[in-house]
Amino acid sequence: MTRPELILASGSSSRRTMLAAAGVEFTAVVPQVDEDGLRAKMPAAKGDAVAEHLAEQKARAVSAHHPGALVLGCDQVLVCEGRLFNKALDDSQASATLRALRGRTHELISAAVLAKDDDVAWRCTDVARLSMRDFSDAYLKEYLQSELPDILGSVGCYRIEGRGAQLFERVEGDQFTIRGLPLIPLLAALRAEGALLS
Repeated sequence: MTRPELILASGSSSRRTMLAAAGVEFTAVVPQVDEDGLRAKMPAAKGDAVAEHLAEQKARAVSAHHPGALVLGCDQVLVCEGRLFNKALDDSQASATLRALRGRTHELISAAVLAKDDDVAWRCTDVARLSMRDFSDAYLKEYLQSELPDILGSVGCYRIEGRGAQLFERVEGDQFTIRGLPLIPLLAALRAEGALLS
């Protein structure tokens, strides 16, 4: 039996790295989706609903152009005390995000959707809870100097697998979920779909 082609509908280097490290063969296609526009249409939605909706729209957008392929759409949302955060666009926004998260606990919600021929074959949403320590302004300045501009691709302005680990006092949840992909459930789904050997 021929294995279905897997396409990652994402430009995320973190997700590409995780899939490749797990031995998953795939190609990556950046979806043409207006994420800000989609978020604006669901202002009262909870974080998990937003993440799952965006992941599905990305998967469907790419699936429409790749018949027969399994398309993986992903999204991650950060929620702190009821507020949904977007990715920072520059250093001042990154500083504002980290100041808002400092000394508080936030949730990272990672959603993944597999679509095939524009139908959803599988979906998963997972949540991690992270508590940032009350770091000093001096540490924040040093952190931003060393990590910008790379952290602008992360909704929380940190990479937990790198120096971002120093921002935290407690982390509850799966490391893959924190990095933007519920990988273990995804691997099970790919085996069920025949994309990986079982």
